[in-house]
This record gives sequence, C-alpha cells and structure tokens, in this order.
Amino acid sequence: MYHQHFGLNEAPFSIAVNPRYLFMSQRHRDALAHLLYGVSGGGGFILLTGEVGTGKTTINRCLLEQLPDTTDLAIILNPALSAVELLASACDELSIDYPAGTQSLKALTDALHRYLLENYERGRRTVLMIDEAQHLDFNVLEQIRLLTNLETNDEKLLQIILIGQPELTEKLSRPELRQLNQRITARYNLQPLNFDETAAYIKHRLEVAGLKGGVSLFETSAVRRIHSLTRGIPRLINVLCDRSLLGAYGQKKSRVTRLLVRDAATEVFGEMTDKASWQRALVPVVLGAVLVLGLAVAWLLWASGPSGLVDKTSPNKPVSATTATDAGEVNTSEPIIDQSPVTWTFSPDAGRERLWLLASDVPSPGSVCPPPPMTGIRCSEGVAAVWNDIASLNRPVLLEMVTPQRFAESVLVLRFEGVEAILWSDQGLVSAPLSDLAPTWTGRYQYLWQPPRGWVGPIGLGESGPVVAEVAQMFATLDGVSLTTISQFGDALATRVRLFQAAEGLVADGVVGEQTLLRLNDRLNVGLTTTRALQRAQRWQESP
Repeated sequence: MYHQHFGLNEAPFSIAVNPRYLFMSQRHRDALAHLLYGVSGGGGFILLTGEVGTGKTTINRCLLEQLPDTTDLAIILNPALSAVELLASACDELSIDYPAGTQSLKALTDALHRYLLENYERGRRTVLMIDEAQHLDFNVLEQIRLLTNLETNDEKLLQIILIGQPELTEKLSRPELRQLNQRITARYNLQPLNFDETAAYIKHRLEVAGLKGGVSLFETSAVRRIHSLTRGIPRLINVLCDRSLLGAYGQKKSRVTRLLVRDAATEVFGEMTDKASWQRALVPVVLGAVLVLGLAVAWLLWASGPSGLVDKTSPNKPVSATTATDAGEVNTSEPIIDQSPVTWTFSPDAGRERLWLLASDVPSPGSVCPPPPMTGIRCSEGVAAVWNDIASLNRPVLLEMVTPQRFAESVLVLRFEGVEAILWSDQGLVSAPLSDLAPTWTGRYQYLWQPPRGWVGPIGLGESGPVVAEVAQMFATLDGVSLTTISQFGDALATRVRLFQAAEGLVADGVVGEQTLLRLNDRLNVGLTTTRALQRAQRWQESP
C-alpha cells in the first residue's frame, strides 16, 4: 500500500475507530465535559447531537473510559424498536431476568425497577445509552421518559444518554415531548472541525501512523481544499485524505497538492471531471458574472444621475438595492436605507411579530414560536457558531441579541451578502456589517418555514400515510412529472431523496428531515424564502 511510499507504518486515514488515532479538538473536549457533568448530575437525560461523521462515537468511547467502575452500562445501538422491545433490550444488556416472551410493559418496568433499587443499595450507578436516537418513535421516547420516574428521595435511579443527529433536537422540541425535553440536564451539539482543527487533525493522524517530525505530506492549499470539500467532518476528511495519498502515490509525488485533492474528490464525491461538463458548469457562472457587472454599471449610473440620490458617503440618504420581483426580474427602484440614522434592533416580541409579517397575511398569533398548528407554519430554533450556518438556510432569521447592559433584543436578518446583512429596521431595509452584529449576538436564532401537511418529524423508508404522499408529490413537481398518489415510502422515493440530498450537499441518508425540506421548499419556491421576504418587507415597510 501507499503508506510505505511516504515512510508511514500504516495507512493513517482508515474510517475504522482506532483508539490510537484519538483526536480531541476543543469541541470534542467541550462535548465530553458536558456529558461527564451530566452523568455526575444524579439522573435525568443527557443529549449529544451532531452530523454524521463529526465524532460522536469518539466522544462515546472517551465517556465510557472515564465512567467509574461502579457504573453499569446498557447500550442500545438499534433504536428502531417498540417500547416493549427497547425495555427488553435494556434488561438483556443489564442481565435482568424477566418473563420470557412477555409483551407487558409493566412486567419489564417492574423488573428494571427492582434491579435499579438493588444497584442503588450496592452503591452502583446505572446508565442507559441509546445511539441513533433520532429514529425513536414518539411513544418510545415517552416510555423512556417514564423510566426517569424511577427514583429515590434523593436522586434518579437511571441516567439516560441520547445520541443522535441534529434532527433529534428538533424532535424533542415538539410540544408533546416537552416533559422529556425539560428533563435534559446536559446537552451539546458537536460541530464539524474548523480549518485549523482540520489541519491539526490531518497532522495528528499522520504522526500516529509514523510520519517523522518536520515532514509535511499535504500542502496548505490542499488542506484548505479538503476542509472546504468535507466541511470539517472527520469521517469525510479520512476518506478524502486516503484517496489523495493514493493518488499522490500513483503519480509518484512526495506531497499532496490541491489538484490531487480535486481529482480525489471527483472519485470520492462524484464531482464533474470531463471537459464538457466543466464547460457546461461554467456557463451559468459566466452569465451570472456578466449580469452582476451590468447591474453594477447600472447602479453607478443611477446613483450619480439626476435623481438626487447619493451613495453611503452622504449621511441620511438612501442607496440603491437590487431585489427580486414576483416575476423574477431585477428591480432597483426600492432603496435600502443607509444604516447611520436608523435603529435595527427590536424587543424579542416585536422581532417575532415582524418575522410573522414576512411569513403570513394572517394577523400575528399570540405565539409565534411556536405558532398555532392551524397556520401550517413552523418555527425552528437553533444555535450557531458561525454566520455560514444560518446564511445557508436561505431564510430570514431572527437573531437573539444581548445589549452590553444585559437587556434582550432581536435583529431580523432578511439576507446575507458576503460580510454584510440586509436587515429590517424601523425605517425599512438597511445594510449592516456582520461585524456590527457579532459582539452582541448570543448565537441563538429562530426562523419560520412551511413543512408538508402532516409532517411531525423525519420520515424514511417503510413509513406510510398522507405525509409520504405529500413529499412524493413535491419531488414529482420538482421533476416536472405526473405521479399517481402513493402512501408508502419505498425504495424509489428513498433513492430520489438521496440523489436530491447529495446534489444539495446534505447527508445523503434518504431520510426527509427539516434540512431536506428546507432545500426542497427553496427549489419549489414554497414558504418564506429570502426573495419572498424581501418583497414582503418592502410592502410592509413602516414610515420613519
């Protein structure tokens, strides 16, 4: 294999979990600290979420190694179980006797309760860990919650760790699971690696594999390309680095270059490689560049023309903006106000009311987040560390802010444009640098979107019902084909979902979750997209 060519003892980028290659970034250490704190907190739930391949298994292994010897652990790796099957699996993991073949939740719960009491009297702690918990049904999650009712006067008898993809957080935020959500004592969402962490991760694995100090096998530009293509997800980094080293070995190169990474990505991720494909891909880019150049010239002519409007160098004057009309044409007649004389912060309630005005013609309800189910609109909340995380939503977002005096405020961002944001201010639309928002932004945000009717959480292969028919029809509309009504989520639909997810840069798991629906809404122009929000904001623009 190629590792000998580079002076390595073994291939450094295997996707198999090997404790020798353990790399703990600051994010991983923070996640582990949250989990350890939760385990020592005396019962309840601990929640760890993260995208596929971000290192949740790594955190789990570290946690298990640091649990006291007085801890008994039950691990459920396959959560696609009924409530009875899950309790039986937990009893099997803990070697608890129960009536053979029983289908009684009471019999299983009683057996587990007796075991927990005996364990507690022996000074031992019991932990139940459930992986891939985003696949748990609502009734199973409710049964799991009831397990935490097993307690003494001092503490809970069972500690439960839920591990899953980000969809799990969304599922737990549903009103019917609010009691479970309130019992989570520690939670952490594991983010991908940033560029510096990606570079350190690659260097670490190479050194463990035997690379001599001072030797660098990846050029800096190659590492940047790897981080860009993998979005900092360790599992994808492993796959791409392995293929890049193999490519360098095949060409008898001593280092991996950016071009080698590009070629490796073509094989791993299926990017376009033939010349004709690249030429076809460049056509919209060139046309877009010409359009932008034309708009820039038009803007300069308009701004300096006889209308009397001037640029931002003159205070208290509007500047031009390009916005999309209902017909999809570019309209430069609506101004964006210069930010110097206006206020763009609102109280949290006022901010949510403005967000609602963008999404619906119905008067603002008493509760915007969450809105009444009859509206068909959903409010989602999240926490982000970087602007890219929310810019990619392609939706207006309400940012949670805290003033230097520690008062709560909100800022409504309609669109991100590079290092600036288009905000809805008290005098209309305003452009503001992101650097002005960052110091008081808490990282939390809210946005509104429109799920298909009947959608209450991620759906996938084998599920059925009207919501499956709705989703299938959305894809049929996207593809421009007619479709006989279906109600079963079969292999064909799962394949179509995976192809769509791959094209959108999402995890191609074939499961229709919130992120997949958001991208699908974008393609179908459904719900509160950025373009529609700009149009509605201009119509609702308040007088100064």
